[in-house]
Formats: sequence, C-alpha cells, structure tokens
Amino acid sequence: MDKITMKMNMDHLILMALKEDISSEDITTNSVMREYKKGTAQLICKQDGIIAGLPVFERTFHLIDEKTEVKFYAKDGDFVKKREILAEVTGDIRVILSGERTALNFLQRMSGIATYTNNVVKLLEGSNIKLLDTRKTTPNMRIFEKYAVKIGGGNNHRYNLSDGILLKDNHIGAAGGVKNAIKMAKEYAPFVRKIEVEVENLQMMKEALEAGADIIMLDNMTPEMMKEAVKMAKGKAVTECSGNITKENIKNVIETGVDYISSGALTHSAPILDVSLKNLRVL
Repeated sequence: MDKITMKMNMDHLILMALKEDISSEDITTNSVMREYKKGTAQLICKQDGIIAGLPVFERTFHLIDEKTEVKFYAKDGDFVKKREILAEVTGDIRVILSGERTALNFLQRMSGIATYTNNVVKLLEGSNIKLLDTRKTTPNMRIFEKYAVKIGGGNNHRYNLSDGILLKDNHIGAAGGVKNAIKMAKEYAPFVRKIEVEVENLQMMKEALEAGADIIMLDNMTPEMMKEAVKMAKGKAVTECSGNITKENIKNVIETGVDYISSGALTHSAPILDVSLKNLRVL
C-alpha cells in the first residue's frame, strides 16, 4: 500500500470518521468560539517511535477547511522522540478544535502500527525472511493500517478477497480436501493468479505440493514441523509461516528457513503511539 494509493482513497474514509465525531455540530467548540479567530497549535510526540500518517492528519483538517495550514518538521517513516514537535497547525481555531481528535486518532493508530512493525522487522535482521501483514485490520481502516505496515518496514499480503487466492481450512473443507481445492482454484482463477493454500500438517503439505500450489502457508506448526515442511517445499513452492506470531515469539521461527512470516498482530495488537495537539494560541 503506497502513499499515492492511500491519497486516492482516503477522503471518504476520513469524512466518515469526521461525521462519526460531528453528527450535527461541535457544540463545545461553538460555545466558546462564536466566530472566526486565527490560531495555531503544535503536534507533539509523547513517546519514541516511528511516525506514520502525517498526510492523513493534514487531510483531516483540509477536509473541514482547505485554508488550514500544516507545517511539518518530520515525515512519515522518521524515528521521532518524546517531546519532539512534529508539526504546527494554523487556521480557524474552530477547525483545529473540531478536527483534533479525528486527526490524532488516525495518526496515533498508524504510528503505533508502524512502530510495532519496525520492532518486529528488526528481530528478523540477518535473515532472508520477509514480514507480512494480514486482513486482520480494523473495519474501514485497512488502507491506512496496511500503509503503516509498509512505513514500518513490513510488507503487505493481499489487500482484500479480490486481490489473491488463499485457500484456508474452511475453503479446503468446502472443496473436500487440499488437492480438490487447488484443482478447482486453478480451473476458476485467471492464469496470472498464484494459488496459496494453508496447511496444518506434513500430509497436507505433501498434497499441496503434488497439486501444484504456488505458495504454502504453514499454519500453527511447531518449529520442527516447519523445518521439515520447508525442506519438502524447496524448489517447488514458496513458504509462509502464520499463526499467532508476535514480536515475543517470532524468534522461534527464524531458524525454520521459511520465506515469509505473516502476523495479524501487526495490525490487531499494536498499541498506539501517543501524540497530542497542544499549546493552542490565538494569533
């Protein structure tokens, strides 16, 4: 997920978030600020981490009032430190106050994911394993969360169900087995699509290889079983490890030799990076 794609798709999602927060009016702001006054506020980092989502932060204010100015002192992907000033927002004080929480919600969430991802990527240094995200994302936040994974140094797995074929346990059950599921997928899918299948044991691994799967996901296998599966797949299929993998236990699978590790924790378990809009003053 790159910055251009995100920009092309983010406006309606940001507007949904703004409408969620302001259903009719910002009654608090309107009670203390009855008319236009120009002001400025500082975006301040409250803990160390990787910042991600600054264009979304800025766009949130522009969608309320395009005249709002945001001056940045950092860019997406930068390592930022506690108490660092990241930006200054200048414009109608009513806009700053009304857009503050929505803008920060995006930025905190995205920066938290980028920071968590970066921590996991560092654990993989020295290996050839690539880190992938999953579809375990917050509803309506996927485009932002997958972008944040990339900013943190990770890689994107398929974006949605239209993006790639991944035969999981229930698909295999519906098709009547691994071989039949792969056969049916090959018959249905365009030839340009690779076919990935999830396996839980070495027998399923054998069946997937015989049926010609392009990518084989090793789901919740022990490290010993994964090592054997990787040996079986060598020269025949790409391997991906998955199943409750977090930064706490990822070292257990580095020695297995898998090509990819996918982790839902990158998006569903990353804590936010704490940032605040402070020091509002009238100009």
